[in-house]
Amino acid sequence: MTVMNHPQYCHAAINLATGFAISFAVGLATGLGATNTAHAQGRPAGYPERPVRFVVAQAAGSGVDLLTRIVARKLSDNYGQQFIVENRPGANGIIGLEGAAKAKPDGYTLAMGWPGSIVLNLFIYKSLPYDTFRDFAPVIQTSTNTFGFVVNPSLPARSVKDVAALAKKLPGEMRYGSFGAGNMTHLAAELFAQGSGTKLLHVPFKGETPSLVAVLGGEIGVMMTPMQAFTPYVRDGRLRLLATMGEKRHVAFPDVPTMVEAGYREMVISGWSGILAPTGTPADVVNRLQQEVSRILQVAETRDYLIQQGAEPINSNAELFGAFIKAEAAKWSRVIKAVGLAQSQ
Repeated sequence: MTVMNHPQYCHAAINLATGFAISFAVGLATGLGATNTAHAQGRPAGYPERPVRFVVAQAAGSGVDLLTRIVARKLSDNYGQQFIVENRPGANGIIGLEGAAKAKPDGYTLAMGWPGSIVLNLFIYKSLPYDTFRDFAPVIQTSTNTFGFVVNPSLPARSVKDVAALAKKLPGEMRYGSFGAGNMTHLAAELFAQGSGTKLLHVPFKGETPSLVAVLGGEIGVMMTPMQAFTPYVRDGRLRLLATMGEKRHVAFPDVPTMVEAGYREMVISGWSGILAPTGTPADVVNRLQQEVSRILQVAETRDYLIQQGAEPINSNAELFGAFIKAEAAKWSRVIKAVGLAQSQ
């Protein structure tokens, strides 16, 4: 017996949805870049003198990827030099971040990090080919993004309580997706399972885009994910939002209860993203990038896009971002131990 009655997962659906996501990412970045909002101070002299590589350890079309493409296009316009996005998904960001960590620290390799890749991995894996605090210099936090509890509409559940009841009837059969083992999307679902006294079946994917395609297509029924990832699909009816994970109801979905209201007080969860550079990158380059990206995040088109997607741009700097990463590490190390995932792989 299965939780959902859905057709065989279709490869054509994967190709169509992934192709749409990539086209949308490129089109959005190009569209925003076409409106030249370069600041009046002119382009900084010296750096960069050649193309800059922006490593995104997620698949094209993810929320992190979309934001990176916007920032990269604006940086290209403002500096008069190409900032090229390089997608290197897999292993919850380990593959891409390893390459970025080992790159020459000259400002020509940057990386976009998120909680799973730069915080959670530190406590989940016995050994990593990089260390966030040793191998990376924080540049700027770019956004924060409240999580939500979404299901495929074919799942007979209209509330978090309904999902818990279904999971108890079919222990170990309800499939939930994540952006990868050890990702925050994984931890959020395990917190729910622990809090509801249920056993769920984890189906990890190589990043945001394939996991979204899976829940849209019915391969999995449940996912807990940043709002930036699911908002368009909730609005067009292809996903059902059961709860948000902020301390208060989200302004974009005022009629949707929070997980706190549903009885899960520990499930106040937000994703975030931020730019990193290999340790040893010149301080003046880090400072220039931080100032330039900060301006880009305040541009109306950028802000409006992020807010519409359920995210929020952050006015940060290298020092604040570094302190934030340390605070997140302290918080999530406790959660990882509580759900039994510490140093398990």
